[in-house]
Parts: sequence; C-alpha cells; structure tokens
Amino acid sequence: MNGDLTRDNKLQEHASQNGAAEASSLRGETGQGNRIRVFRGFEGLPHFRHPVATIGSFDGVHLGHRALLDRLTSEARARGGESIVLTFDPHPRITLGRSEGLHLLTSLDEKIDLLERAGIDNVVVIPFDKAFSALSGREFVEHYLLGKLGAEALVAGYDHRFGHDRIDCDSLEKFGLPVIRVDERQVGGTHVSSTTIRRLVEAGNYAEAERLLGHTLRHGFPSGVSGQEVEPAPKKTARKRPSKDNDTF
Repeated sequence: MNGDLTRDNKLQEHASQNGAAEASSLRGETGQGNRIRVFRGFEGLPHFRHPVATIGSFDGVHLGHRALLDRLTSEARARGGESIVLTFDPHPRITLGRSEGLHLLTSLDEKIDLLERAGIDNVVVIPFDKAFSALSGREFVEHYLLGKLGAEALVAGYDHRFGHDRIDCDSLEKFGLPVIRVDERQVGGTHVSSTTIRRLVEAGNYAEAERLLGHTLRHGFPSGVSGQEVEPAPKKTARKRPSKDNDTF
C-alpha cells in the first residue's frame, strides 16, 4: 500500500510540473475552438447534420484514439457535417463481469474534455447495461447508428467488431453503413492501446505511458470499477487472456 501511495505521489508531482504546458499544447493542436455537445443515451437526440460517427471506450484518449478521431473530424468536415463519438458508461467490462484488474486511465469527465480538445462536435454516452450488451451488431447498426443518429458513415479501428455476435466492418457495410477503417497505430514499434498504457502506469513507467498517450498523466488511476480511487492489481496476478480496449461494439 505504501509503495502505491509513493507511486501516486510521484505521478502527481510529475503531472503538476507538466500539466499546464501540456493542456495549452493540446488545445493548440486542434485549432477547432468548438464547444462539444454531450448527450446521455439515444432519446431526444437532435437532428445531426451529415453525421459521421465512431464508437469505443476511448479510455485515456491515447495516440491510437487520436488517429481515429483525426480521421473522424476530417471525414465530417469533408461532408460539411458533424463528428459524433459514442462511448460507454460504465465501461463494458464492468457490465459484463470482467472488471477484475481494470483501472481506468480517465474518468468520464476527463475523457469528454480530451475529446473536446480533439475537435469532436458531439458525444453520446451510452448507458452500457445488460440489455444493451445483448444487442446484435445488426440491431445496433439499424436501430441506433442509422435509426437514432442517422449516421452517414462510421470510422472504425482496423479490428473493431460490433454487437454480442461480434460482426466485422464488412458486415456493417452490407447493412447500408459505409465504414472507414483506420490502421493500427504504433509508436516506436509499440502497439498503442489503453491496456498497454495501464500496464505501464502500474509499473511506474509514467514517461513511456505519456509517450503513448500523447498527453500528460495528471494522477494515477482516477477511477476503478466503482468510481473510487483504487490500488493497482498485484503484479503477481496473472491475466488469463489479454483484454482488448473495445471487446464489443
């Protein structure tokens, strides 16, 4: 426990030294200056202008996410439309009972702030419950992406799958939704993912974690499965299988 507190204190000190400059730099990169709109769930959504969407947990909003978000905003601008990020609260692994060892890099508010700095126009926060997790990929596309959002295109990662049946991007296009794929992002030969960055933070390797994030860590893990600050999982705990950032949807 004392070691964990020492780790967090060092990270907070590191963040205080670098946070202000990083925030200014990140805002300067986007050049958007727009105010993001945030919606909870799909009821009462406005009419979006030529919407282009993406979906995922976006924990940490790291450089891999930024490649996806940059493509999203460029596609929306090219269509004279709006960018929409669909994300989840709580994290899908919590609802699906696979949250052991999960320590999120960003709270929901921090995630939304980073998405705003990336120039995103709209965020739809999906209450990820058992009923939503049971949707098939086709139901999700037809009822939500096409029906509720009116999405004209979807930007997705190279290996993203959708619904409890985990359909791929080719299947989505058969349902009438064009899909724009974004390739894997590597930094210095390292695959960029939230899981990789969480492990770096657990190990105290903040500099490498920040290199993959593309922004400064302001503290340790801000929220666990219950929304409270938690200790990292013991290093001896073995993972039965690697967890992907977006297991579904």
